[in-house]
Amino acid sequence: MDMLEKLNKIVLDRKLNFSEGSYTSKLLSAGDNTIIKKLGEENAELIRAILIESKESVVSEAADYIYHLTVALRYRDINLTDVLVELEQRYELKK
Repeated sequence: MDMLEKLNKIVLDRKLNFSEGSYTSKLLSAGDNTIIKKLGEENAELIRAILIESKESVVSEAADYIYHLTVALRYRDINLTDVLVELEQRYELKK
């Protein structure tokens, strides 16, 4: 199983089975305003890293963004796999 699939399953599990010590469960239970605010913050941090920070910082911020995007998608009951299928279809259309 690749890392995106693992992440997707972990976030779904935290949505379905609230865990007191889980940051993911806390985000999901906080609601859409909190999730969107956090996604926006992570987006800004990624942009800043791309513009002026080290490669390592960009990688770290990109990982944070992907995680928070996955949480936002799962909040809306969207499977990350569906997004990946959409990307695959777009790539196939351009061949």
